[in-house]
Amino acid sequence: MKIAIVGAGIIGVTTAWELASDGHEVAVFERRGAAAEESSFANAGVVAPGYVTPWAGPGMRGKVLRSLLSTHGAIKLRWPLSSRDLGFMARWQRACKLETYLANRSRMQRLAFYSRNRLHAITEACELEYERSDGYMVLLRSKREKKLVQAGLDVLRAAGTSFRELDADEARKIEPALSTDTALAGAIHLPDDEVANCRQFALLLKWEAEALGAQFHFNCDLAPMNRSAPTSLSLAAGSEAHRFDAVVVCAGVDSAALLKPLGLRIPLAPVYGHSVSAQIREPLNAPRSAVMDERYKVAISRLGLRVRVAGSAELGGSGTKLNPASLQTLYKVLQDWFPGAVTLRSGVQQWKGARPMLPDGPPILGASGVPGVWLNLGHGSSGWALSCGSARVLADLIAGQDPGIDLEGLGIERLLQH
Repeated sequence: MKIAIVGAGIIGVTTAWELASDGHEVAVFERRGAAAEESSFANAGVVAPGYVTPWAGPGMRGKVLRSLLSTHGAIKLRWPLSSRDLGFMARWQRACKLETYLANRSRMQRLAFYSRNRLHAITEACELEYERSDGYMVLLRSKREKKLVQAGLDVLRAAGTSFRELDADEARKIEPALSTDTALAGAIHLPDDEVANCRQFALLLKWEAEALGAQFHFNCDLAPMNRSAPTSLSLAAGSEAHRFDAVVVCAGVDSAALLKPLGLRIPLAPVYGHSVSAQIREPLNAPRSAVMDERYKVAISRLGLRVRVAGSAELGGSGTKLNPASLQTLYKVLQDWFPGAVTLRSGVQQWKGARPMLPDGPPILGASGVPGVWLNLGHGSSGWALSCGSARVLADLIAGQDPGIDLEGLGIERLLQH
């Protein structure tokens, strides 16, 4: 089949590779000048299936309100809030019910474990070498946090996830550079999880896809899709329409506007995150792999010769303007746990990216209901963790094959029920 893919982030690149591997003629269209330039550019890099969970859950409304009042709160609302943001919040609140949350968490984790296996299989098959390290540890600053995390540990047990509850001394044996000046009540260690450079992987896999015949077209701002010819694509600036047998939309937040003329109302909203990447000054003072501060929801990852600190969840505001308060939280958490690890005077990369989120959490995979149009979108902050599995699922569905994973609740029909 002749297949177009819209978007060359980690979702689009993995989809292109899977479809090219299956023998399809693949063309990828991306509005930016290179692959993995947006959400995939400088994310935390954590692949931790057991911790992939919906943003919408019981008690989250209270957490959001407390966070809004806290200087270093993990969740912030920024002005201006658009009608899209307000609609997203209304649907998000409805998805916070316990029954809905449990169903969506199960869907996401099922896909995440499948995706991690696929990531390892692709890495081995293509002999890819990129910045990565094994192990992930959740740091708990207080006894209260140790108590609150227990419900999540029950989920990990039910999923058969390998983890250990550690006291502070055991945690520091795994990550010796953790500062002793910051209170540490304990930690959760997940030895099978990992941190890996999402953008490096995407660029390497793009080359592999090109070797299989996939063509990537950059600086292509596409016009919204046409109901009368849904598998024809043309440039927004005007161009001849190109017809395909199928079109896969993986364009992040922009997917909603592209699909709207087809009668598809996808409640995607950008939830912004920040990161800071800096060169390691003293390796002995840096993390060995990745840790996550449970209180502030900030991840600190070792990526080769750099440390990346990533976090914050902001709805509304500007997609381009860095938020000083969010960056200060990242620097604070880095200083709390790994003082002196990095050089902050030069070569520091500060980044803000939009996570394309759906209100209830899981992505949408599969047929759109419009003939020839397929969806692989809405992965939110879990795009890296879900990408390889989502791409394989989509390739199998297009081929009419059984993906070998339960896809209940991952299709567009889930959105139509609301």
